Amino acid sequence: MADAINHWTSHGVMAGWLLTFAMAHSGLAALRPRGEKIMGARLYRVLFALVSLPLAVVLLIYFFNHRYDGVQFWNLQGVPGVGALVWVLSALSFLLLYPATFNLLEVAAIARPQIHLYESGVIRITRHPQAWGQILWCLAHFLWIGSSFMLVASLGLIAHHLFAIWHGDRRWLAKHGEAFLALKERTSIVPFRAVLAGKQKLAWHEFFRPAYGGVLVAVLVFRWLHPIASQGFAQIPW
Repeated sequence: MADAINHWTSHGVMAGWLLTFAMAHSGLAALRPRGEKIMGARLYRVLFALVSLPLAVVLLIYFFNHRYDGVQFWNLQGVPGVGALVWVLSALSFLLLYPATFNLLEVAAIARPQIHLYESGVIRITRHPQAWGQILWCLAHFLWIGSSFMLVASLGLIAHHLFAIWHGDRRWLAKHGEAFLALKERTSIVPFRAVLAGKQKLAWHEFFRPAYGGVLVAVLVFRWLHPIASQGFAQIPW
């Protein structure tokens, strides 16, 4: 009985952690203009990382340890082809999640972080690739895991990224004004909508960048580390 209660409690705990992360991550993003004036762009990026990364690690560990909690809606893990489909969808999700930010030196605060307007590569497909990458990741993992805990985690992550779409456009508008409005007219939130409307043309050479190759290598490394991480996280009593 106690285990059953704990399994359902984990749903609320996960929702709470997701809300905490969303408030910290999006809150610090909203405060960025003021924070950079006080601390400077590099130091504020370090503060952002020191707050966001530990929360993300806690979320990841808790997710690994409770991902099968609650009701099991289905179990497709023995169905031929499902595992391969999940890995392909996951790889695509990472290609959307991370190459949206090409200036890795800025991410690491080595170069001065800035708010850029991009209109190349994946941005021609969707103005918010990170949101769609997260949605795709959630769909892939919900298909594989099929639990009510995974449903709660997916809904929380998707809700945060839907908010991030609105929040990101708002920040771009505040930073770039008319330039962003022009970009907004030429791009779309829904993938391929601007392409189908004739406002964008895909330039395939723009996808041949080191960032995309780096993500593919990272996906292979993550796949190799996945069982090791699962076993390691299982030793943490969360």
